[in-house]
Amino acid sequence: MNSDERRAIEADITRLVHQYVWANDAQDWELCASLYTEDAVFRRPSGGDPIVGREAIYASFTDRPPRAQRHVMANVLVDVEGPATARVKSVIVLYVGDAAEGGGLPMQDVKSPLIGTYTDLVVQTPKGWRFKERTGALDFRPYGHGG
Repeated sequence: MNSDERRAIEADITRLVHQYVWANDAQDWELCASLYTEDAVFRRPSGGDPIVGREAIYASFTDRPPRAQRHVMANVLVDVEGPATARVKSVIVLYVGDAAEGGGLPMQDVKSPLIGTYTDLVVQTPKGWRFKERTGALDFRPYGHGG
């Protein structure tokens, strides 16, 4: 693989990370789930058991109550392992809140922002790059959660 091919893969995978975040903030759960492989494993930054399979990942999104949210992704680093696999690390900052009564800007939650990381295994599929494993972790305890 030459450097142009490697850079193209890195750009495509960085776009996948950003596409996922935009879909997540829009609460477009069908698009979010479609960015995983059928047999993917997802571990939320907030913890809990791994969620296995695209259908279960979709259900995990739709089972949560709606909220105002904005994800900021930074420091996306793609390590291309081959023409069809890569590892990705990124930093996530998540702002959450409740919708304002009568419209307007949401009220930011006192536990916001949350700061963490994602470590991903992505693979090339006939539909493009997809998450095969997506593991989130928090890097700091939310304010007011123990000492």
